[in-house]
Amino acid sequence: MPSLSEVTAALDALWPPERAEQWDAVGTVCGDPDAPVARVLFAVDPVQEIVDEAVSLGADLLVTHHPLYLRGTTTVAASHFKGRAVHTLIRNDIALHVAHTNADTADPGVSDALAGALDLRVVGPLVPDPTDPAGRRGLGRICELDHPVPLRELAAHAAKRLPATAQGIRAAGDPDASVRRIAVSGGSGDSLFDAVRAAGVDAFLTADLRHHPVSEATQQTPLGLLDAAHWATEWPWCELAAAQLDEISDRHGWDLRVHVSTTVTDPWTAHAASAHSEPGAADHAGPSGDLHPSAIHDSSGAPN
Repeated sequence: MPSLSEVTAALDALWPPERAEQWDAVGTVCGDPDAPVARVLFAVDPVQEIVDEAVSLGADLLVTHHPLYLRGTTTVAASHFKGRAVHTLIRNDIALHVAHTNADTADPGVSDALAGALDLRVVGPLVPDPTDPAGRRGLGRICELDHPVPLRELAAHAAKRLPATAQGIRAAGDPDASVRRIAVSGGSGDSLFDAVRAAGVDAFLTADLRHHPVSEATQQTPLGLLDAAHWATEWPWCELAAAQLDEISDRHGWDLRVHVSTTVTDPWTAHAASAHSEPGAADHAGPSGDLHPSAIHDSSGAPN
């Protein structure tokens, strides 16, 4: 049975911490380096629900994509939700390790997993890492489809293949526009529009797209945009990362039991679809403006 330090060394080899952005907080948050590790749980968010799942599972190590403490702190008191998570982990001898932007740019990384979930063929990074002579690492991925499809069909495909969330998939641009070449980036991606335009792609799938950047992007070029939930675009990485650790475990004879959480931790929990498409149409709604039940979408289900 390997020690925590042996497992985290293997994880750091997959996602070197020095490749994380300077503002990021990656690596081991808590845990005894000499403690044995037999069971590992991967998840996107280090929230209490996931911590409790790790306890129930009997995990020795929780690996998350998002940091618990992204900014400095002066307390881990259990009176705060982050401190409570730390107390729960330590009380149950569970270590926490984070791979964030160092996993985003890895080869393979977060966007490779996203492309794989969508059956897209990766042809290269969207923003190449200048320190990678092979030209494979970097932020986002440029992908190709086997044959062109309308933007609306690509949106439906993404909604089917990514984990279900309250948001689903939003699309901007001409729904009938043909898409053959597409850029993808797991997590927040509207800072990448310059790179997307330079790549000459037909569409861009990412998360957390805001009104003004989207409006400007669609005005400048006939670009199709697909906006998914942040959590949904990063969850496929958990499966990829778990498979990578499984392979390492087999190679070293560690016999680790590696799990991926299917708990939906996207913070949005419901979506009320608009009943009318014209501005001001709400004036014609029924008594009290009640929504038809079919317009309410729950996100409590597990990933597809």
